Amino acid sequence: MRIFFTGGSGKAGRHVAPYLAAQGHQVTNADLVPLGHPDVHDLQVDLTDAGEVYSALAGLATFDELDLDELPSYDAVVHFAAVPAILRVPDAATYATNVLSTYHVLEAATRLGIRKVVFASSETTYGVCFAQGERKPLYVPVDEEHPTVPEDSYATSKVANEVTARSFQARTGADIYGLRINNVIEPHEYDEMFPAFLEDPALRRRNIFAYIDVRDLGQMVQRCLATDGLGYEVFNVANADMSVAATTAEVIERFYEGVEVRREMGAHETFYAIDKARSLVGFEPEHSWRDVLGAPRS
Repeated sequence: MRIFFTGGSGKAGRHVAPYLAAQGHQVTNADLVPLGHPDVHDLQVDLTDAGEVYSALAGLATFDELDLDELPSYDAVVHFAAVPAILRVPDAATYATNVLSTYHVLEAATRLGIRKVVFASSETTYGVCFAQGERKPLYVPVDEEHPTVPEDSYATSKVANEVTARSFQARTGADIYGLRINNVIEPHEYDEMFPAFLEDPALRRRNIFAYIDVRDLGQMVQRCLATDGLGYEVFNVANADMSVAATTAEVIERFYEGVEVRREMGAHETFYAIDKARSLVGFEPEHSWRDVLGAPRS
């Protein structure tokens, strides 16, 4: 596929864009800063500028395309670009940048006839991660039917983007899939970060004790690109296990007193349910901190 990938220079994108290229796709990285990967073409684009987005999506991806009889169109858009959290820029700028850039990408993609868009939403939409004080989920495991009522600018921008995406899907019939991505972990971060998490599970409360290995995130994007006909869908994206050594029973007793437990859970099963992704697109995480740090998976 010829893929227009926004935010390919970010923490997740710098792994996922090359992963998609390794699967045989032609990938253009639309970002303000270059990725510099030999298999990914960099294109500097300000996604808050509608004209730049249209021009980039309608234009050449590589010099090799000059030799074609006609300019090809993109087959898919993967939209990861965003201000990635609160406290990077003022709240108003976080919200405005994320909402406006997503609108521009969706509008340009659908008007140009692109029938597949995969966009990054967030775990924060459930209102737990960046809440002032402590917020508990209404029930566990948290699935895609859980209410999304955030209080912060970043998560609110992601909820707005989901509404925008659903609107564009309804008017065009394109496949538009939103990924509620949990805390992204790079392979080197297992040794650097996880010992502290294993020592103190409270450090992972705001992430619902979950995580997503960036390599498995690449797999999820690939599965979405390969799955047609779902219309508009949102998916939780996480690894199958928790990011702490405590068992689910221990986490429930310590952190989720009074929270409804909707079904029996495995001893180390994630509280950030991925059943929908498994069922609809065949997502199956392959990686775990347990393989790196020597803990059993079950």
